[in-house]
Amino acid sequence: MRNSGYIFDIKKYSVNDGPGIRTTIFFKGCPLNCWWCHNPESQLNEPEAVDDCIFRWHPTNESSNRKTIGYKVSTEEVMNEIVKDLPFYEESNGGATFSGGEPMLQIDFLYSLLTECKSHEIKTAVDTTGYAPFTDIEKIYDITDLFLFDLKLMDDKVHFEYCGVSNKLIHENLLRLSSAGNKIILRIPIIPSITDTEENILQTINFISSLKNIREINLLPFHNSAKSKYERMKKENKVVNLVPPSKEHLDELIYKFELTGIPVKTGG
Repeated sequence: MRNSGYIFDIKKYSVNDGPGIRTTIFFKGCPLNCWWCHNPESQLNEPEAVDDCIFRWHPTNESSNRKTIGYKVSTEEVMNEIVKDLPFYEESNGGATFSGGEPMLQIDFLYSLLTECKSHEIKTAVDTTGYAPFTDIEKIYDITDLFLFDLKLMDDKVHFEYCGVSNKLIHENLLRLSSAGNKIILRIPIIPSITDTEENILQTINFISSLKNIREINLLPFHNSAKSKYERMKKENKVVNLVPPSKEHLDELIYKFELTGIPVKTGG
């Protein structure tokens, strides 16, 4: 078991990363490269130097090294942060969420953290792209309470164009995971002109209708909050000119997805 790994942030009192009040741990590294990625600092596997990029959490609480994105931390260090908020989890039915990036890229570190959370009776969620060997999903299945599973684009060629990888493994994993038990909340990014086309929405609804055991569908509307990150990190922002979807458009999409018989809401 690997008892250390790379993260780039710990977000306290989150209400958008699963039920209740949560502590969200953001893992470094992602196998996808989505045009609309809201966490471009997650994409590389290891720490990187970036000018003028200060984050909310730092392992030493010192300001001298705040130009580094990502830190190698131990399971114990992360758990020390998670257990501080036990009263909030108990009152709100919350817990710890492991996000990224893709947390399953560091499967042994993730397994160690989930095991420790289980021993403290802390509920857990894994926010995943689904792009991982199914054996990794099986490894953590029994110690994970909830999977926040991203479902982006149904056409494989379009998925490759906008996300950098095929979607075949993702869809296969979702089918297998949904057959295993009632542990999935689907998270669908609503990206104007990319994921919210009539064709993709229809194909997505048809695919979801074939799945079992989906607790809820979360529609995640595009927003521009990551613009400053791209600027500070000197990375190309391919969706800088997109306009967030209107409330009327989101209401229309909610109605369409509700036809699956699964509860739907916007946000996490």
